[in-house]
Amino acid sequence: MIRYTVKTESDMLALGERVAALCSRCGFIALYGDLGAGKTVFARGVARAFGVRHVSSPTFTIVCEYPTDPKLYHFDAYRLSDADELYAIGYSDYLREDALILMEWANLVPDALPKDRLDVTIEGSGLDERTVTITPRGMKYEEAFHEDPCI
Repeated sequence: MIRYTVKTESDMLALGERVAALCSRCGFIALYGDLGAGKTVFARGVARAFGVRHVSSPTFTIVCEYPTDPKLYHFDAYRLSDADELYAIGYSDYLREDALILMEWANLVPDALPKDRLDVTIEGSGLDERTVTITPRGMKYEEAFHEDPCI
């Protein structure tokens, strides 16, 4: 587990970019945090690492697909009542692709999360600084985050 203090939106974007680089471009990032914590800002940083310049929260569409190489899928589970709704839109197919999947509100669909993933928990809101806790789950992520990367 690694903890960071993030003081500005720019810092959160930079953290997202660095985390994306350490995830070897394919994998799963599960985002946790309250409304206004900065999950979408972090997601924008991840997307920036893929060359995507415009990112919005997919709250109403559930998933935004970005035609990057590899592909980037940005899920938002906020409006889902359970994991079955996620699977009904073809979630299993997304998991089989060589892609980076980023999921906001992952805590709402715990049964749908892969065992191997990177958990990113953001605490704080408003103008307060944030505490970001990164927890690698699985060998790939543990190796990537073995030592505290200077971000």
